Amino acid sequence: MTNAELVILSLIVEAPRHGYEIERIIEERNMREWTEIGFSSIYYLLRKLEKDGLIESRTEPSKGKGPGRKVYSPTAEGIKECHQATIRALEIPHRCYPQIQLGMANITMVSEMEAIDALRRYRVGLGTRLKKIKNSMRKGPYPENVEAMFDHSHTMVQAELRWIEKYIKNLENKMEKKDDDNQ
Repeated sequence: MTNAELVILSLIVEAPRHGYEIERIIEERNMREWTEIGFSSIYYLLRKLEKDGLIESRTEPSKGKGPGRKVYSPTAEGIKECHQATIRALEIPHRCYPQIQLGMANITMVSEMEAIDALRRYRVGLGTRLKKIKNSMRKGPYPENVEAMFDHSHTMVQAELRWIEKYIKNLENKMEKKDDDNQ
C-alpha cells in the first residue's frame, strides 16, 4: 500500500467521508507536509481503494441543488489493511529521498557562490515551511496523534534549518579563507 493510499484509507476508517471532505482535512491537518498527495489524485485513489475492496461507497441525497455526494466507508478488509499498514509504518524506518541530497551530491558542479545563494533560498523555503507548520499548530486543538505529527514536522524542519545554517556558514568561511589566501 502506498503512503497516499494509506492516507486516504485512514481518513475513511476514521469516519465515512466524501472526496471534498478528505481534501479539506488534508489541508486542515497540513498533511501535504509529510506525504505527497495532490487534490487530483484523491478521486483516483478512492476508485482504486474501492476496486481493491478496501472501501465502499454510497450516494447521499443532496442537501440542496445538485447531485448527491458519494460517501466512502471502510470495509472490514479495509479496516484490517489500515491497521496492518499503520503497524508497518510505525515499526519500520523508511528512507526518504529529499532533493537536497541530490543537490549536495552535485554541489561541485556549481560555483561556491551559486551554491551559497541556492542554499540561502532553500533556507528561506524552510523558514516558510516552519511558519506554515506553526500556523497550522495554532489552529488546534487536534487529537494527540495529530499534535504529535505537527511536532515531528516542526522538529524536523528546525533540525534541517540548523544544519543548513551550519553548512552555509562553512561554505562562507571557506570562501573567505580563499579570498584571504589570494590577497
